[in-house]
Amino acid sequence: MKGLVFNIQRYSLHDGLGIRTVVFLKGCPLHCPWCCNPESQSFEIEKVKINNLCIHCKKCSHDVSECPTGAIVEFGRYMTVEEVVAEIKKDMIFYNTSGGGATISGGEASAQPQFTLELLKSLKKCGINTAIETCGQASMNNLLEVSKYLDFILFDLKIMDKTRAKKLLGADIELIKSNIRILVEKGTKVIPRIPLIPEYTMDSENIERIVKFVKELGLKEVHILRFHQYGSNKYEYIGKKYELKAIKPPSEDKIEKIKSQMEEEGLKIVVGGL
Repeated sequence: MKGLVFNIQRYSLHDGLGIRTVVFLKGCPLHCPWCCNPESQSFEIEKVKINNLCIHCKKCSHDVSECPTGAIVEFGRYMTVEEVVAEIKKDMIFYNTSGGGATISGGEASAQPQFTLELLKSLKKCGINTAIETCGQASMNNLLEVSKYLDFILFDLKIMDKTRAKKLLGADIELIKSNIRILVEKGTKVIPRIPLIPEYTMDSENIERIVKFVKELGLKEVHILRFHQYGSNKYEYIGKKYELKAIKPPSEDKIEKIKSQMEEEGLKIVVGGL
């Protein structure tokens, strides 16, 4: 079985417990305008030219292997479960000493459900701690099936208003809320994650609605993620317009204010993820 992977990132400290290897799968049902990996959204392999690296030598003929400067880049490649597991196992010593493991991300981990399921099964057979990052817009049956082979789920909560979530993200917030609720009821360890995006997720009403929902679920720990502009150049590479170019990352004071607001509600807040 093969899945479409666009990156395997080693030595991650912000995608779960300990030192982790993160497998980024290609394809996502949402189109969040702040996405730092816009190359992850399409379910197809994308070949792009990075103009400022191109020396116009015409040797490449748009063939990645022939480009002398790395200006021609392919986002995505098909890999078997065995190939991905072999890459992950290279870092077993770091998992064993730090309590880390592997996290399946994206894109959207649940958007390639059968591949994700078989990958997780194989990782558990190797004794590797497992997690996925999900936006929650997925089949409940798929999420429940993969949850059998997970130690925890990092679950995004972004915009709680139904109309705004649909318009801005393409998200069905009622489906997302239903999915996280059922996972919690089934005993899955779920850690909500909130990206703090000025003008999108940081208004007091949205934060209050997230806090209320998290408390209703009986969850105690929430991760808040700072907005950044690190992936903005990628939009130009793949021919997309980046809508948030003028938005500045939130100040530490604003981050601290939201953190304190949530802690006053009895929640444990981790800034930046584990």
